[in-house]
Amino acid sequence: MEAKTDRRTGRRVLAWLGGIAGVVVVGVAGLGGWVAWSLNASLPQLEGTATIPGLSGPVTVERDEKGVPTLTGPDRVSLMYGLGFLHAQERYFQMDLMRRSAAGELSSLFGPLAAKFDTPRRVHRFRDRAHAAVERSSPEQRAMLAAYTAGVNAGLDGLKAAPFEYALLRQHPQPWSLEDTLLVVDAMYFDLQSSDGWDERRLELAMDQLGPLMANFLYPKGTELDAPLDGSTLPEPPMPASYTPAIKMGQAVPRQDGAPDNEAPDSEAIRGSNNWAVSGALTGTGAAMVANDMHLGLRTPNTWYRARMVVKPAGSDTPTLDLVGVTLPGNPLLVVGSNRHVAWGYTDAYVDTGDVVILEPVDGDPDRYKTPDGPKTLEKHRQVLCPAPTCPSITIEDSDWGPVIGTDAQGRKLAYRWVAHDVGAEVMTAGAALEQAGSVEEAVAIAHRLPIPNENMMVVDTKGNLAWTVVGLVPRRFGHDGTLPTSWADGKAGWNGYLSPAEVPVIANPQNGRLWTANTRVVGGDALAKLGFGDYALGGRAGQIRDDLLAKDAFTEKDLLAIQLDDRAPMLDFWQRLMLQALGERASDQALANLVAPVESWGGRAAIPSVGYRLVRTFRSALVDRLYQAYTAPLAGPAGDHANDLISHQAEGPARRLLTARPAGLVPPGYKSWDALIDAALKDVRERITQNGGDIAHFTWGDRNRLAIHHPISNIQPLLSPYLDPPGEPVAGDLYQPRVTAPSFGASERLVVSPGHEDTGLFHMPTGQSGHPRSPYYNKGHEDWVQGRATPLLPGATRWRMTLEPAKGASAP
Repeated sequence: MEAKTDRRTGRRVLAWLGGIAGVVVVGVAGLGGWVAWSLNASLPQLEGTATIPGLSGPVTVERDEKGVPTLTGPDRVSLMYGLGFLHAQERYFQMDLMRRSAAGELSSLFGPLAAKFDTPRRVHRFRDRAHAAVERSSPEQRAMLAAYTAGVNAGLDGLKAAPFEYALLRQHPQPWSLEDTLLVVDAMYFDLQSSDGWDERRLELAMDQLGPLMANFLYPKGTELDAPLDGSTLPEPPMPASYTPAIKMGQAVPRQDGAPDNEAPDSEAIRGSNNWAVSGALTGTGAAMVANDMHLGLRTPNTWYRARMVVKPAGSDTPTLDLVGVTLPGNPLLVVGSNRHVAWGYTDAYVDTGDVVILEPVDGDPDRYKTPDGPKTLEKHRQVLCPAPTCPSITIEDSDWGPVIGTDAQGRKLAYRWVAHDVGAEVMTAGAALEQAGSVEEAVAIAHRLPIPNENMMVVDTKGNLAWTVVGLVPRRFGHDGTLPTSWADGKAGWNGYLSPAEVPVIANPQNGRLWTANTRVVGGDALAKLGFGDYALGGRAGQIRDDLLAKDAFTEKDLLAIQLDDRAPMLDFWQRLMLQALGERASDQALANLVAPVESWGGRAAIPSVGYRLVRTFRSALVDRLYQAYTAPLAGPAGDHANDLISHQAEGPARRLLTARPAGLVPPGYKSWDALIDAALKDVRERITQNGGDIAHFTWGDRNRLAIHHPISNIQPLLSPYLDPPGEPVAGDLYQPRVTAPSFGASERLVVSPGHEDTGLFHMPTGQSGHPRSPYYNKGHEDWVQGRATPLLPGATRWRMTLEPAKGASAP
């Protein structure tokens, strides 16, 4: 799963929280007895008995030493009650942030300082959409929502005190509602997709400011690194002979000393998630095997909540359903995992799920716009962001095609048509059906009606079958391809609903028995035309996974874990050679001469002790950032809040071509020559070494790649970090290989499982199960994730046992 600046809900929320330290009313020095009491009183119940109104039968909860629960109940709905109870007791503050972030309601918790974050999200009015979805839900969907909601509220009420975060904020948690469960799904859309069509708007801006030839060159749809499953290739955009930008709006090219922070995580590389599968012919058991690691912003507590859920009808000792994997607090369904018949995992698909629609004004009136059915007037909704007297109000404008999200260079309003606007309670019934799928074929058919953020689904079964497909709604476009803002006023362009299940591409049981995805383009030709270009990730990571899979003819779970932990960096070989060449050409510079030996012996891996890897990595980032900064300078002003999002996710391709050919007509503005650009990048490297203390021996990758995983409260009040956050230890891996790791970004879980063989399945998860620092299993399992130690998927021996029982005299909600 993955996204660019506006797609990482957790990462954005935590970063934003870091800027509002004054929100914590209760200072660290004055915590006092009340907060200390609240810390202990808000611990979840681990043993004994608790009651839930409406529960049909008892649910047992057995936790192992890591806090991973096994829930056993008479039916699936009773387990929804039970899981809601556990989610609330362990993770309610996380759930609250998720629903509020989706609805643009963080200001109600944090006050006016959150208005800047809330405003672009409130535009989509997901609270209203979720409420409407509940109103039109089927009895079955409503029953599942009601069961989970009752469990959540019983869990919250069962705490002796509200979760400790509310004590620190001097706030009170609001009860869970049916629509909140749908809002948690909406929050993941923000996390994983563009909510304002920036990719389309950026390309249009580049064509206007730089010219179509340069725009298409800098923002290609793919590169030679692509590794699609069907082996297809894309035509390489031509390289312009020269570059003469149409510099407008007072923009100027950058000076040579205007270097960006080339040690920050590369914006063009932040993409998340790997999955792959091998057929039963390659496993030795006859069952196929899947590996999945979803890369997200890392936080405490983790995005996911581990669980095993077993349905045993009353009077029976034989389970009718046995689920194991991860759930998302705020929703009762299994996200990825296994049901002993099939197992599945996801990566963000980056298909094109939204379009920017140009609203053509009527007679110069910006509030009226043309449609195929004649002129219409924008609907306006006035909303106050929070109850505080100083909280701002905003006016939301809605068109037939979605909310207004900005204006173009001509002053025309732009609306955003987004699949997320059409998601309803169907996620409950389709998600529950997927949990009970008995084969790959059945799981794929269900996946095509599962309205979650669009994912590459990798699914396998006990008979050895494997398949890839795309989950979620896929627009059926006509009259345009979705790559640029387009007017839909005359009815010649738009959407004609969504692809039917039969139209969604599927690749099943390939001859070589292997499938893989890593957020990059998966197919070409007609299949790609249906899915569209949603700003795919660079293909290098997918290609490395492909090569790792093709290197062996038989696989165990540990073999697939080894691929997940592969920190080799073949994509950076080009940059290591280029750096050595540059250093050789500048042999008379003694400061640079000291870099030659570590670059020569860099090892080709993002290893903790490697000096050479960090040098090559810094050199590469400096060159790519400087190239794009120079070429896209005319876009910075018009880009506004997106000024830092001007580097293409496919930048590796244009950068390699430019630095290989070094055409005289394309010397980046602000530099006298290509050598001058390389001099500037090497200067950046030397400056980084100086900033790091000047001793090159200490300029290791591990010193650069230290974990910075924070609890939301420690982002607000850093003095609490030692009590809430895991250690900031160095980690192997980077953004260009299967082991994706950055200080606050990486694998939110690692799963390897063969259905029917869950007892040999493997699992990792950072920061552990609990969101409470006084929990006996807080951060348990985190070090296994850091070190890559193989640990079991199934929960271990029971450490704590409790029973959830129906409340006497209470009827179902």
